[in-house]
Amino acid sequence: MGFLSKLKELSKVVDGINDVAGKASKTTVEDYGKAEYSLYTALNLGDLHSKIDITDEEGKVKYYTKSSVFALKGKTEIMDASDNVIAYLEKRPVSLHEKHFITMADGRKFTLSNEILHIIKDITNIEGLGWQLLGNIIGLNFNLLDENDQPIATVGKKLVSVHDKYCIDLYKPEHEQVVVAIVIQLEKMVEARRENESESGFSFGFGSDD
Repeated sequence: MGFLSKLKELSKVVDGINDVAGKASKTTVEDYGKAEYSLYTALNLGDLHSKIDITDEEGKVKYYTKSSVFALKGKTEIMDASDNVIAYLEKRPVSLHEKHFITMADGRKFTLSNEILHIIKDITNIEGLGWQLLGNIIGLNFNLLDENDQPIATVGKKLVSVHDKYCIDLYKPEHEQVVVAIVIQLEKMVEARRENESESGFSFGFGSDD
């Protein structure tokens, strides 16, 4: 019981850190004004191959994922509402960390590393784009800035939500599909981390419902 109590206390501490980081991110967002529009997504825990949907403000699906259970390298396709592929996601082990490669349908390529999930409140560069993630990345509450530090999008959890539902506020609609690819890749990375914690019986408690 003593060990379990210590784990619960650690979980509470990390929850507190995530809450502070999330508030810091929200404070920064206020300076950007009203977004052009918003999209929505939700984490589906327990199945890494479950379909991830991105919906508009009316709840209509704009993008969704298509994964192969048998894909050795964890390949995923992101499709639009007309079933056109807009991006490919692929993970590969590089050194001691996994690299997650994103290839857009127009040929643009960039990379995310699972090292970012060790960061509570920091700035992380997206290799190949020159963009930055700023905020509580493992809690999916962050700002996405371009190479000139201008806001592209903000991702944050909805205040009232039964499930882990997140809002994607877009400031530069021309980057919508790239933003969607980044958010979906981060969702899959968070899902993988939660599944690993569940299997090991240990949880850091990030992204929990308020």
